[in-house]
Amino acid sequence: MSEEPKTRNTPYTTNNAGIPVESDEHSLTVGADGPILLQDHYLIEKMAQFNRERVPERVVHAKGSGAYGTFKVTNDVSQFTKADLFQPGKQTAMLARFSTVAGEQGSPDTWRDPRGFALKFYTEQGNYDMVGNNTPVFFVRDPMKFQDFIRSQKRRPDSAVRDHDMQWDFWSLSPESAHMVTWLMGDRGIPKTYRHMNGYSSHTYMWVNAGGERFWVKYRFKTDQGIDFYTQDEADRMAGVDGDVHRRDLFEAIKRGDHPSWTLYVQVMPFDDAPDYRFNPFDLTKVWPHGDYPEIEVGRMTLNENPEDFFVHIEQASFEPSNLVPGIGPSPDKMLLGRLFSYPDTHRYRIGPNYAQLPPNRPRFGRNSYAKDGPMRYEPSRTGAVYAPNSYGGPAADTERYGDPAGWATAGEMVHEAYKLHSEDDDWGQAGTMVRKVLDDAARERLVGNISGHLLDGVSAPVLERSLQYWRNVDKDLGDRIAKKVDGG
Repeated sequence: MSEEPKTRNTPYTTNNAGIPVESDEHSLTVGADGPILLQDHYLIEKMAQFNRERVPERVVHAKGSGAYGTFKVTNDVSQFTKADLFQPGKQTAMLARFSTVAGEQGSPDTWRDPRGFALKFYTEQGNYDMVGNNTPVFFVRDPMKFQDFIRSQKRRPDSAVRDHDMQWDFWSLSPESAHMVTWLMGDRGIPKTYRHMNGYSSHTYMWVNAGGERFWVKYRFKTDQGIDFYTQDEADRMAGVDGDVHRRDLFEAIKRGDHPSWTLYVQVMPFDDAPDYRFNPFDLTKVWPHGDYPEIEVGRMTLNENPEDFFVHIEQASFEPSNLVPGIGPSPDKMLLGRLFSYPDTHRYRIGPNYAQLPPNRPRFGRNSYAKDGPMRYEPSRTGAVYAPNSYGGPAADTERYGDPAGWATAGEMVHEAYKLHSEDDDWGQAGTMVRKVLDDAARERLVGNISGHLLDGVSAPVLERSLQYWRNVDKDLGDRIAKKVDGG
């Protein structure tokens, strides 16, 4: 017997085909207490759907949070790029996702870890994605080492627990990590909230203006809420109190109308400066000194809309640095070039080959793609033909208008020149400068405490000895202070 709705205004339950169901609580049985019947298609649908409710979590950046918002240009940078979203007065809808890097879906938000800062801009010329972090540098500069680095930060294959010895073994054998590990072990390693951290492109990109002139750029989204952080003790305590503190904070801030914002600045390097710059400007472990290339304001990003459904809009959101709109191209940064393949490939594995048709990933200004078929495809191509070239009105590439978006490929020896030996291409210099000239005494003291505490937690003797030398290479005084703490611990 079907159950009566509680009120006339209550919507009735349907199955996935929109057909009204007879009960929300009772299976179809032989008699009141008899066996369940196979023809109870709604019960079978519910069980089968539940069994397939999860997609594989991201291998990296598994736990995150996000929201929709807008980006508004506040300064004219059209002399550097013709990209639609950066033209004077332009306002563009966007989606942001923040995340931890190494932890799984259920991990605490307050582990010491870099934070992902991924953005999708729904421009009139397609989706532009920026896949960054809350740090301007990274641990490695070559994609060959990326997979090994991530495995060293995750769980051991035997015990399935995270292991500081594994982490320090990789770091101390990879001197290029020194700059990033200095950031990680400092105050920025545990932001107070997602709202209180900066975002960086980290990678170098290329901008092209309407006249075809090319420039190298780095992005920095500076939080308008101000930088704030947890100390290690505060973060450890919070992990036990509220493991979702960052996710909760972002959602509740937007819900109450406290919309977080970030101001975008770029550093612009003339195209021809790159080959003879004092260090490789495309090295992901390096920053460009502001004295050489000052920051230029571009606009403001504001997040003002929580997702209607977290899984649909955040878990299925796919960000990929290969989404480059006219006026923006890649650089010879090896890590960036590796990610151009890696990111869309992982989306195809995780959420299927037609992931670009899902709500958070769809372009908002139309699409004229020859892609067709595959699992879960629901939008026809509407191109008039399913191949190119064709004689039936299908779209055709506009080479004159959109040709050569990358640009640097025409520079002949640019890639080779970028990776020649520059005068300041060492691995320790920028990390040491950060310790001596950027951090104040209190921050240096916290850095010593964070590093020594980390090293004392299960790091084996040979790895420990190598790690102490690692920090003496960064700064001898810092390394000696860490060694003193470790020896006394």
